[in-house]
Amino acid sequence: MSIVVTGATGILGGLVIEHLLKNVPANEIIASVRNVEKASNLAELGVEVRYGDYLDMASMKKSFEGAKKVLFISSPDTDNTLRVRQHANVVQAARDAGVKHIAYTGYAFGEESQVSLAHVHMATEYAIRTTNIPYTFLRNSLYTEVFVNPGLNAAIESGELITNTGNGVLNTVTRKDLALAAATVLTEEGHENKSYNLVNPQPWSFNELAQVITEVTGKKVVHRSVTFDEMKEYLVKAGLPEPVAEFSAEIYQAVSEGETSKTSEDLTKLIGTPTPLKEVVKQTFQG
Repeated sequence: MSIVVTGATGILGGLVIEHLLKNVPANEIIASVRNVEKASNLAELGVEVRYGDYLDMASMKKSFEGAKKVLFISSPDTDNTLRVRQHANVVQAARDAGVKHIAYTGYAFGEESQVSLAHVHMATEYAIRTTNIPYTFLRNSLYTEVFVNPGLNAAIESGELITNTGNGVLNTVTRKDLALAAATVLTEEGHENKSYNLVNPQPWSFNELAQVITEVTGKKVVHRSVTFDEMKEYLVKAGLPEPVAEFSAEIYQAVSEGETSKTSEDLTKLIGTPTPLKEVVKQTFQG
């Protein structure tokens, strides 16, 4: 009986396997991937690589054969309606393959959210419940790396960090910390039929981020808050496709309205203190 990780060639999936390998023999880990060649590095580590496409239920069922536990990492597709269909395929495949436990990476406090992507995650959770498979819902926060990344160099150069977040705060967590939480659930018992809101117990604002960037880089950066329409226009001018710009502005707007302000101790109980914002900024700009 093995642990299957779907989407294993993605950043989060790769980090989960990295953590798993510290406690689980490689021959007990299976990577379910859409591009087998892309997973050659995992095969070299002794991880079994199987083909599995979320749009091909038969391939997913085959990739789940003999699985005791499955980590179902949500689809990265931007078409939310398509994602619902993809996720339904994965859930049905897990049921038909006789999977004993399914852990799913959802969205923190999704049942209270107004963000469109939350609807996909809640629909998937309900689908999983229909299978009667013991589950663990890993309701992840937004990734810190979505907001703290080399793209901030433009803000450092201009001295302005522009968003429409206002004074809103974010309960973000790094992918590495979320991956450790997932690996912990997969290697321990007692997490069946539980939902965890994996958020940072110490939220941060873009005002704070600007201050931390100033401290770390030595270059003064201030946060300037704009409207939703101004943010969208700014991102389009920066080169983002309009749908992406609109989605980004939507996320920022949700931040301003308190969407990402809720906290929980669930993550701390699983892995201890998550990586602080200043450490992420240092890793990003100091290597």
